[in-house]
Amino acid sequence: MIFTGDRRQMRDFFRAAWHKRQRGEALQPLEELIASVIADHPEYHPYLESEQELELDFAPESGATNPFLHMGMHIAIREQVATDRPSGIAAVHQSLRRKFANAGDAEHRMMECLGESLWRAQRDNRLPDENAYLDCLQRLRR
Repeated sequence: MIFTGDRRQMRDFFRAAWHKRQRGEALQPLEELIASVIADHPEYHPYLESEQELELDFAPESGATNPFLHMGMHIAIREQVATDRPSGIAAVHQSLRRKFANAGDAEHRMMECLGESLWRAQRDNRLPDENAYLDCLQRLRR
């Protein structure tokens, strides 16, 4: 299950979905979503190949991008767009896809707003502010 507090379980789920796709096996919808995000990020494929790579820490102070966090944010945005939650995000995404070169570029811009929203919520020990998140996304359209 991907929705767990266990980092290793989550990473194993990513790895299993990716390997199933590589073998041409049938995927559940969540596995397909994860595998499609992984396919869009070949630079992260090595992190899914060995047990040692799955155990790596990506401390913010190291300056290294956490590939699992990065891909997880893509997944979150794609799920938000698919369900239009928060309301209006699907229209924002569609507009940003037209503005930027491709869907990946649009998602990378959207991830800045998502990351800020999550950071503020964690800092303030509260739920993310959907209105502030949407306001940030709306500013990207300009």
